[in-house]
Amino acid sequence: MNKLRILLADDHEVVRHGMKVILQARSDWEVCGEARDGMQAVAMTAQLDPDIVVMDLCMPNLNGLEATREIIWKDPQRKVLVVTLTDNDQVIRAALEAGARGFVLKSDAARDLVSAIESPQQDSTFFTPRMRGMVLDSGTQPQVKLRRLTSRERQIVQLLAEGKSSKDVAIILDLSVKTVETHRANILRKLKLHSVVELVLYALQDNIVMLHQFDSDVGATSVHHGLGGRGGDSEQRSTAP
Repeated sequence: MNKLRILLADDHEVVRHGMKVILQARSDWEVCGEARDGMQAVAMTAQLDPDIVVMDLCMPNLNGLEATREIIWKDPQRKVLVVTLTDNDQVIRAALEAGARGFVLKSDAARDLVSAIESPQQDSTFFTPRMRGMVLDSGTQPQVKLRRLTSRERQIVQLLAEGKSSKDVAIILDLSVKTVETHRANILRKLKLHSVVELVLYALQDNIVMLHQFDSDVGATSVHHGLGGRGGDSEQRSTAP
């Protein structure tokens, strides 16, 4: 009998280890890979072809929401389960729209992760009781949200909001610095923004990055960059043409 193959995507090693212990208690399941960010999750999904991807949303370089969109776009039958800290109903809705088959809070994972993994295998969607209530409540007041940015542009917004320079972004995405600068100018113009400070705020409001990301050194750096707390590169010159 073939084992159920599971890919874990979370930027915290201790969280991946905890989920791995829970899942591999099942003799018919195996964790076939572990990704540290969204970009790695997309690449490893294509490489390893797991039966299900367990995806954190708040990860560096490419967040789990964008990674889920990309994975499902490449393979609409791919099964993605979101396991995250946030209980924001807008984020839940966005994850479902992206194609996720279920949503579990990390605080509930020890109790519900196994059941959550089983549901997509039976072509059903899983929510813990608390999450189900939130989804039903949010469904009574649907929010129509314009997707003004492309997937690439949202990825660049995330990287800039994390405090990465244009050169850093260019290296990560295998682009030229000039191309990144052009993207950034277009993004600012589309959103009618005038600085990286405003771009960071947009990224928070649109859930491209989460507020608790700024508890880390990376997040703190991004805020300082936006406020002009550190010189260098062209972050302080980023205004729409």
